[in-house]
Amino acid sequence: MAEKTQTKPAANGTPKPKSEVWETVVILVQALLIALVFRSLLFQPFSIPTASLQSNLMIGDYILTSKYTYGYSKYSFPFDFAPFNGRIFGRAPAQGEIAVFRPVPQQVDYVKRVIGLPGDTIQMKSGVLHINGEAVKKERVGTIIDTDSFGVSIPVIQYRETLPNGTSYIVQEISDSQPMDNTAVYKVPAGHYFMMGDNRDRSSDSRVLRSVGYVPLENFIGKAEVRFFSIKDNINPWQIWRWPGNVRLDRMFQSVYQ
Repeated sequence: MAEKTQTKPAANGTPKPKSEVWETVVILVQALLIALVFRSLLFQPFSIPTASLQSNLMIGDYILTSKYTYGYSKYSFPFDFAPFNGRIFGRAPAQGEIAVFRPVPQQVDYVKRVIGLPGDTIQMKSGVLHINGEAVKKERVGTIIDTDSFGVSIPVIQYRETLPNGTSYIVQEISDSQPMDNTAVYKVPAGHYFMMGDNRDRSSDSRVLRSVGYVPLENFIGKAEVRFFSIKDNINPWQIWRWPGNVRLDRMFQSVYQ
């Protein structure tokens, strides 16, 4: 006699057919694959944990980066693995764009603004950015209080900086005499980029060669596009009970280039 197979009773006591169990597994696998493709090929979310791009990107902002804009490398995929060498498709980062990348000496992702292109020379003189020997236009716009990830608040001066290609944005400084306000001349190597934070005196960026330095094209992950969520004090977004009074509605669903 053939043995009869049995299905495990469901919570209500009714056996659940094996076909339904299999369909549920298939749906879950499909959902995971879609999420993986979305994250690897289209858009990847990132949170902003530090003050290096304030006030353009605040601590507690969540952004979406487009993966396809700069194409794909091993840093585009989970586990830093790709079945090819170098970078394929996409275009090169443009001066003034905010990008997520992996510095060569680091194992964590950074987000900064593209300042120097391959072959450019970069130097800071008394807080003024110089590109290829020319001072970048810098106009004072006001003073605000800036708070870093350690909760330290200090007054900073805000300026509007305009790059040679016309890209304009707000930078802020404690003063023009901080440690990285006067630097040597940096010569950006071929195939590399020079990245800087907008919060100039509170940013570890390409000016610090030992920890960030020049960024190879292959190490770019994506171009920052929009803020889709923002919450004060870097509160975990899953703590919904803390949203009232802490979610910054005025910073949500906006381009990072406003």
